[in-house]
Amino acid sequence: MGAGHSHPLYLSGTSPVHRLPAEVKIVAAFLGVVCVVITPREAFAVFGGYLLLLAAVWAVARIPAGWIAVRSLIEAPFVVLAVLLPFTGPAPYVELVGLTLSEPGLLGAWNILVKGTLGVLTSLTLAATTPLRDLLLGLQRLRAPSLVVTIATLMLRYVDVIAGEARRMRLARISRGHDPRFLWQVGATARGIGALFIRSYERGERVHLAMLSRGWAGEMPRLDDAVTTRRTWLVGLSPVVVAAALAVTGLVTA
Repeated sequence: MGAGHSHPLYLSGTSPVHRLPAEVKIVAAFLGVVCVVITPREAFAVFGGYLLLLAAVWAVARIPAGWIAVRSLIEAPFVVLAVLLPFTGPAPYVELVGLTLSEPGLLGAWNILVKGTLGVLTSLTLAATTPLRDLLLGLQRLRAPSLVVTIATLMLRYVDVIAGEARRMRLARISRGHDPRFLWQVGATARGIGALFIRSYERGERVHLAMLSRGWAGEMPRLDDAVTTRRTWLVGLSPVVVAAALAVTGLVTA
């Protein structure tokens, strides 16, 4: 856990958002998503307010909108489901650009799209401003189940080891003139995956024995006892106050 691990969603920076403790950002992201979820789908203007709030956070964190937009395409598979709803939903129907569409289906598609998109954007904002190591430390400070923190920590710690092993196996195979790429060579690919699993399993056993010999007790040690001040919590959760006000507005006006 002490080793530094970067991830492709982290955008290095020194902004006030980057400097906030991870536990504050985790709580803020969670509560922000809750506000989005409880907002009625008919409150169209409120969802615009959520987007403006996120844009303000991006401006403070110096996150380019293009950077966010490219990575938000991860939700594309869910968009396909939302697009089908207006054509398969029940009555009443409305005419739109020459098509007969279900009104409940349109609202359902809008609900999935807007809430899913805002959830993805919130998660990307958290990932862009918080290194993985800090996220794990934040979960630890929030008293998340120790088993969950341990599993996540070990997974992140050794995923690079397994990826490196896979690269070495591939290079060794290519150096011997064998690089399966076609369907009829799927057997060789399957055998390679099996060999990688066995090597990873054996390495895991060796690592576990080494950890036991060094006093491993079944959970990650607490590496940071820093206490987040009340002022930091107030500053970090200030966007949540705005989001809560927007949610209440949506519930009242819907």
